[in-house]
Amino acid sequence: MMSQVLPTARATRKVRVGVVVSNKMRKTIVVRIQRLVRHAKYARVIHQTNKFKAHDESNTAAIGDWVRIMETRPLSKDKRWRLVEVIRRASTAPPVPGIESESEQSARQKSKDSAS
Repeated sequence: MMSQVLPTARATRKVRVGVVVSNKMRKTIVVRIQRLVRHAKYARVIHQTNKFKAHDESNTAAIGDWVRIMETRPLSKDKRWRLVEVIRRASTAPPVPGIESESEQSARQKSKDSAS
């Protein structure tokens, strides 16, 4: 007699928000995560910084972008995170394909109104 195996719920994965500091590799970005920690002995609040390599399938993230990354299975020796979304673009970064900013939408609407 075969026993039924019920699917188990997948564990919640860690999600972090940080700044892209490098995108020089193919399909990989380096994200700097900064957090505030109270020093155990001196009780001062200090900054701690970690860098994570994250998988960026379409190479959309640019240096200076704020991104959300999520923990995933190991993809390479150092890469255990993947890009979920670009939260905010850096001022020098190229625009995300397929996403228009509000200023571009309003300019397009004004040009349509003036043409009519």
